[in-house]
Amino acid sequence: MSRRVESIAVTGYKSIRATELTLGPITVLVGPNGAGKSNFIDAVELLGRIADGDLRMEVGLRGGAEAMLHDGAKGTAARIELRVKAEDGHLGNAYEAVLVPAAQGELVFEREVVEFHDSISYEQPWREEIGRGNRESRLPEAAESGPHGVGGVARHTLSTLRGCRVYHFHDTTRNAPVKQAGYASDSEALHPDAGNLAAFLMRLREEHSAEYRKIVRTVRSVAPFFRDLVLTEDSGGRVRLRWKQFGSDTVLPAEALSDGTLRFVCLTTLLLQPQPPALLVLDEPELGLHPAAIRVLAESLRTASVRSQVLLATQSVTLLDEFTLDELVVAERTDGATELRRPEPEELAAWLDDYSLGDLWLKNLLGGRPRPERKRRG
Repeated sequence: MSRRVESIAVTGYKSIRATELTLGPITVLVGPNGAGKSNFIDAVELLGRIADGDLRMEVGLRGGAEAMLHDGAKGTAARIELRVKAEDGHLGNAYEAVLVPAAQGELVFEREVVEFHDSISYEQPWREEIGRGNRESRLPEAAESGPHGVGGVARHTLSTLRGCRVYHFHDTTRNAPVKQAGYASDSEALHPDAGNLAAFLMRLREEHSAEYRKIVRTVRSVAPFFRDLVLTEDSGGRVRLRWKQFGSDTVLPAEALSDGTLRFVCLTTLLLQPQPPALLVLDEPELGLHPAAIRVLAESLRTASVRSQVLLATQSVTLLDEFTLDELVVAERTDGATELRRPEPEELAAWLDDYSLGDLWLKNLLGGRPRPERKRRG
């Protein structure tokens, strides 16, 4: 079982010189274009790819090591450091990966470390280096080494990192994965691109009917014409997303849904499923949604945060209005690098009596608005 993610630290990745973010039940990143919100989200996604053994492929897809390193690959200081801490009461584990550039634009592990801490029994954490010079993570190998020691810590760590999935539902083009037929058997977990949405929803309808009906009702609350989904397996064992509207028995394809409605179906399914991932990471989930749908989305995010941690980046004033100051993190550029900070409640207490968070953001009292780049103090 995954432990709660306490913090994620990133050093040397794209616009991020060095930052550490402590996560609560809901953590909302706001900031102007280019401030680095999406770069932090990308770094979280990279952790999940490392756990999957896909580091080399991911580095290639992201343009090679030089495109990923902060300020380019320059000398012996060029490196990406990723660290995740997770906890469950007095028990905690951590994972640390230090990646350095190698030949042909690759990244290799300068160091890969797992850590375990029982704060009641031991003053200091136990650390073990499991890799050096490797091109892919040795976590899966370490997880098979035994029930205790390195094996037990590695298994907990793998569970945490495999929860670092970023859900992107922006692609609603004709060839988008969500619009294609997929195997009905591919229904255990919703894919980050919703490519198996139809199969996943068909399983929920059969095994978790109450949650399925809640998803349908929530979609209907922002798209009143929507009656229900039509999910049937064909002779080849595949299923395609189809639906019906009120007042007609015509079965319509996914292409007949507006882009915003289709994205909302994906988001609602992710957030209201009966067994959501321990960590839900979303980058600008409000894209293409009507303001009324954004408010319903916020309610679903709040519901999901009871069972999962939610990390999201947004530029929507409407969505920001649905959260509280302690859930907010502001991204800005300082001396050419991303800086993440939480607003000071004491400085904003009087303003919050009369204005919403969205109002304060528009008035530039929170920061995170376009402006000349700040210089670091001191």
